[in-house]
Amino acid sequence: MFSSTWNFLKRHKRKFIFAGAFVGGVYFLGKYAQKKIREMQEREASEYIAQARRQFHFESNQRTCNMTGTVLLPANKLDIWEDLKIISFTRSVVAVYSTCMLVVLLRVQLNIIGGYLYLDNSVSKSGMMPLAPPDVQQQYLSSIQHLLGDGLSEMITAVKKAVQNTLGGVSLKQSLSLQELEQHLNQIRAQVEEGDGGSTHRPLSWYMMPDEENTLAAQACGLTENDVTTIKLLNETRDMLESPDFGTVLNTCLNRGFNRFLDNMAEFFRPPPGAQGDSTPITTPDSLSHVSLPVAKIIPIVNGQIHSICSEIPSHFVQDLLMIDQVKEFAANVYETFSTSHELQK
Repeated sequence: MFSSTWNFLKRHKRKFIFAGAFVGGVYFLGKYAQKKIREMQEREASEYIAQARRQFHFESNQRTCNMTGTVLLPANKLDIWEDLKIISFTRSVVAVYSTCMLVVLLRVQLNIIGGYLYLDNSVSKSGMMPLAPPDVQQQYLSSIQHLLGDGLSEMITAVKKAVQNTLGGVSLKQSLSLQELEQHLNQIRAQVEEGDGGSTHRPLSWYMMPDEENTLAAQACGLTENDVTTIKLLNETRDMLESPDFGTVLNTCLNRGFNRFLDNMAEFFRPPPGAQGDSTPITTPDSLSHVSLPVAKIIPIVNGQIHSICSEIPSHFVQDLLMIDQVKEFAANVYETFSTSHELQK
């Protein structure tokens, strides 16, 4: 029996070698394709983030110029500083929110597209039509304009209202410690993220993507096959943004973002040399809590944070967000979900 089996193997040796090489080649090609798709995602993410950050910084700067010009002309000096207080805090808080949202949203979108591209790479060999052709990808990714347009405008309105409620009554002469500043930021965040009891409160996901009804109404006439596919992608993304897991990841990013904002502010709350009886002062959380600055001096410091958040190249702020474990794990789960044909057939 062994002899006949051995003879059979010898007769068909080339076929077995070819079959083994073919199967191994397909396996390694699949792995290679996955690697290339991930590299492409990382490259596109960096490019989109850089472009979006530049656009946000430009638009934010134009809004600041408009608001500042409006308040400078008719007001007296005290009124100008009161307005600058609200404008400065609003700009920097909005910058933290929008940058965190931009990073997480693009991670979700690029990994959804990456899942479709992986499947397209598989089905292209069988002659089937691609699930996400280039036109669909471009149309889908252009939805980020909502965050940089209407979403950003609405966010500025919401944050400005929260800043006004929290800091409007704080005198320019009043001194604040870093700990007290953090408490004020937490109050602003609570009003933005949880509302102040008003009926106009929106979830954070709304600032990133328009309502489903608005998306469909804008494209209600003359829908092409690519339009239908794009709407499907947008609906899947919207479901993802409204999930508890996404909310947890975004909140983690926001906590990291505002902590970094406060860390940058802490540089200006250090005790002066020799204040603690030592020529080489050691900065501790306790020592920082004993240093207070008048609000009038805090305003330009807060306003200056917009550079480190939006303009700095390379952006350590963005890099810090991208390295958060929860962000990377969530992105991997999104890719895994949408690179499975069963999910896309729903």
